Amino acid sequence: MTATRPGPDPVATPDEASVVRRAQAGDRNAQSTLVERYWDRVHRWLFHLCRDGHQADDLTQETFLRALANLNRFEPGTCLPAWLFRIGHNVFASQLRKAHRADKPLPDDLLDRTDGPQAQAEAGEMTRRLEQAIDKLPVEFRGALLLRVNEGMSFREIADVLGLTEETARWRVFKARQKLLEVVEG
Repeated sequence: MTATRPGPDPVATPDEASVVRRAQAGDRNAQSTLVERYWDRVHRWLFHLCRDGHQADDLTQETFLRALANLNRFEPGTCLPAWLFRIGHNVFASQLRKAHRADKPLPDDLLDRTDGPQAQAEAGEMTRRLEQAIDKLPVEFRGALLLRVNEGMSFREIADVLGLTEETARWRVFKARQKLLEVVEG
């Protein structure tokens, strides 16, 4: 899990609403632009939920197929990432209902290779411990935490994505962090 915050939200840019309107009118280039802007973010979040690259690919593809098919339901000027993550959440939940499977751990490719061997070993150990702790979180806590940390979403946006109240979204992120702190302190 990376602690980097994303840059400014593309929804805040003036051209976002015009791209959405053109996409809604059937402009294939505008649709492609939207997919290109958000594919990596949605894919990364779904990968962290399911811990399987191929499944994340399938889930992301299904998310964007559904989004483009229902683009006329999206209101330009509102939060497009939250709408896309909500669709992704629904696709993921649907997949979970269809088949129960064991999560696979993330490959250990998160180390900073510029540090010395001892620092790399310590960072690798901490990364493994955090990944294991995140893997053990219930999926609803894990999903809320990753939307907050990786995507920089507000609690209101998390609530919209996951179909919760803002208070419940805040509580899930708090509980996830609390459990992770227990692991780190242990």
